[in-house]
Amino acid sequence: MKCCTLWIWLSLVSAGPLAAAAPNILFIAVDDLRPEFGAYGADTVKSPNLDRLARSGMTFRRAYCQQAVCSPSRTSLMTGVRPDTSKVWDLQTHFRAALPEVTTLGQHFKNHGYFVQGMGKLYHGGFDDAPTWSVPWQAAKGAAYGRAENRDASDVASTAAGKPAGRPAKGKRAQAGGPRSRGPAFEAADVPDETFTDGKVAALAVRTLGQLSAQPKPFFLAVGFAKPHLPFVAPQKYWDLYDPAQIKLAANPFRAKAAPDYAVLEGGELRNYRGIPDGPLSEGLARQLKHGYYASISYMDAQLGRVLDELDRLGLASRTIVVLWGDHGWKLGEHGAWCKHSNTENDTNAPLLVSVPGMKHVGSTCDGLVEFVDIYPTLADLAGLPRPGHLEGTSFRPLLENPLRAGKSAAFSQYPRSLGDGRQLMGYSMRTARHRFTAWVPRAEPHAIEAVELYDHAVDPQENVNIAARPENAALVEQLTAQWRLGWKGARPADDPAK
Repeated sequence: MKCCTLWIWLSLVSAGPLAAAAPNILFIAVDDLRPEFGAYGADTVKSPNLDRLARSGMTFRRAYCQQAVCSPSRTSLMTGVRPDTSKVWDLQTHFRAALPEVTTLGQHFKNHGYFVQGMGKLYHGGFDDAPTWSVPWQAAKGAAYGRAENRDASDVASTAAGKPAGRPAKGKRAQAGGPRSRGPAFEAADVPDETFTDGKVAALAVRTLGQLSAQPKPFFLAVGFAKPHLPFVAPQKYWDLYDPAQIKLAANPFRAKAAPDYAVLEGGELRNYRGIPDGPLSEGLARQLKHGYYASISYMDAQLGRVLDELDRLGLASRTIVVLWGDHGWKLGEHGAWCKHSNTENDTNAPLLVSVPGMKHVGSTCDGLVEFVDIYPTLADLAGLPRPGHLEGTSFRPLLENPLRAGKSAAFSQYPRSLGDGRQLMGYSMRTARHRFTAWVPRAEPHAIEAVELYDHAVDPQENVNIAARPENAALVEQLTAQWRLGWKGARPADDPAK
């Protein structure tokens, strides 16, 4: 702690003068959180602090990540560019390999007089980016499991799988283990909150807010929570919030009719954990997994509450913008699958809560289309900073000022597929106010289209029937194809200054 305090002091005293009116930023990332809690109308999940943040700000109901897996999504948000620009489509590539000079979100604030500090999961896994921060990023790592037998089994499995593998080569990250290489997929243990990483991250965030509160320099504090990422591990008291008998299983545990067989995969990430079979899961196991996912949300929510409480206690809330985002959605048995890794609404639609001091529409919701790549320009806009020229998103500040106004006409996501015959496809997905349109394109022939998916959310919000091949939809497919080819630049609002 002495070393950390010294870093903060040296950064602050060397910063020079600073605008007294500049808002602080509390930037909160949550891993694998789908928009299923109170603020999104789901009363099953116990999330008092997420809901409290929503009541103090605005809930974006149609916010979309640019690729539904950790590193590409986080890279896109933190750099302000899309996966095809960053060249990050996997978990092994660092964005500095393709964009060595890019200015990240935190770096931009640092360059304009902010003290920028990060802790917990912000960039993916073993990755970090030193230029982003004013002081070195901190991990605050806790135990993977609460029970000794699970910790021991997990350690043995990790060693057998060749992990830890040491530092990967520059620009790369070590691959994850194979099937059953990890411990159990869920656990309830009677242990303190700070046994696990999120409890330690919350404690570090609380201490850091105390250190920053007396300083004149505005801060950008980034806090990354790991749960509800697998394994679904949380103290017993959070499991006890739920009656397993009341947990509803997915209403559509089947693949979308007439969709390509590669559009959704069953969930290989889950199969890395002990006790998870290949193929369909039993109803009992599915219920246990969903119970664990909800308990993990409630555990993370309690840690969020500690941070928000300290923000209030220190008198910082009235001059701090708070933004909370989940890096992508997550399937809990929908389409017969688990985890993320697809272009479905379940995977690309993710939570976004934004609270701005003095905002007019406190506690409101917004149904305008926004993308995670828009968060960078929005925060710069709200803080009065210039917009870097490389950004590929649009500030949604106008939606914060009027949630009923028209925003962009579409949001864009993508996901790659490697097929068994050696072909490489990229699924490019476009979400409009009514439809989801996905074109599967050979990587070697980017102007060709191998398959198309089309879902009408007015009648099929769960995306259960692909209607692209129906003759009566030919004109609609042609229209949406033309709109998709115009891309994100064609979807910007008419009043976007960058248009």
